[in-house]
Amino acid sequence: MPAVRPPSADPVVALADRCVQCGLCLPACPTYGHDRLEAESPRGRIALARAWALNTIEPTALGDAHLDHCLGCRSCEAVCPAGVQYGELLTAARLQQRQRRPATWRQRWIERLVARPRALARLLALYRYAHPWLPARWRPLPRPPRPLRAAGASAPTPHGREVALFVGCVAATYETDLRAAVSRCCAALGVAVTEPAGQTCCGSVLAHAGAGAQRLTGRNRAAFAGADTVLTLASGCHEALAQALPDNTRTVDAIAFLAEHADRLRLRGGAERVALHLPCTQRNVVKSVPALRRLLAQVPGLTVIELDAGYGCCGAAGLQMLDDPVRAADYREPLLRQLVASGATRLLSANIGCRLHLASAAGVPVQHPLEFLAERLEPLPSPAPALAAP
Repeated sequence: MPAVRPPSADPVVALADRCVQCGLCLPACPTYGHDRLEAESPRGRIALARAWALNTIEPTALGDAHLDHCLGCRSCEAVCPAGVQYGELLTAARLQQRQRRPATWRQRWIERLVARPRALARLLALYRYAHPWLPARWRPLPRPPRPLRAAGASAPTPHGREVALFVGCVAATYETDLRAAVSRCCAALGVAVTEPAGQTCCGSVLAHAGAGAQRLTGRNRAAFAGADTVLTLASGCHEALAQALPDNTRTVDAIAFLAEHADRLRLRGGAERVALHLPCTQRNVVKSVPALRRLLAQVPGLTVIELDAGYGCCGAAGLQMLDDPVRAADYREPLLRQLVASGATRLLSANIGCRLHLASAAGVPVQHPLEFLAERLEPLPSPAPALAAP
């Protein structure tokens, strides 16, 4: 009988040892589908990261590139029979990678910027002004929307319930309309929405690059101290924020929160054909896809076309759409072709990074699903009774 391998003290090795090398993850992996290389599969990256951690092979630039290419979609986790926590393994492997390979100046600059919301907002305001005159190669993101006057909170409701809203970093500028839409939807349920001061980036940008995000975690924990329920709008931010907040704070996707009370929302009908993109983080991490489908099903006359062409990921993957735009565009292209063929009048997606990436090339408006639903919202004939706290 073979000896049982004792658990390793190295986190990468301990996580990698759960992999049974069955290969069931390969068909689910976008990068393997794109390149058809074992080193571009979860199984290949696990073996590579384990070997590096054990010093059985020397790190190389090519090996680093294979790890860099991982989109972090975690579709492999959804099909893994051994329960390998690939997202945790990837973060740990990139942490070790960064310790031996310093971050580029560009990565360090972005990390400093997302941790300073006011500086980022000023830069994006300048980008909005200059966008029409910039050459195409200097316009990696869509033009930011016109800024709205910050409300801070929705109108209070008598004896109403209150929820806090996570804003994020780049979303603070790009999602002003979305936050207003969520406040309107919550007001229809008798729920007031607040945006606590002092919050910052969720830290995903740093974690994906192998950097620690403890300072950001601490700031968000302090900002949301005392909040019973915190709503998130970006599926890519949800897990990092939930891990930062205390266990007694309920962190919930705003889509799932509204779906819990979908019968109380009155939505106008009307024939329209919309395309729905389901981000990897929404499918594999937050798991709010069924909730979103229930909400959209309540709009009479709506036809929803779910985009599923290509490799299973749009290619945005945090900063990869900026760091490797050509490769990111390869993942996006099949979705854009399907979008055109669908005849949809707009595209809905629940993650800020995916929307920015898709909007850079889509020929139709790109929105968060809750923006679309808020447009269809009908006021209740009388003030809605407030929801009881869970």
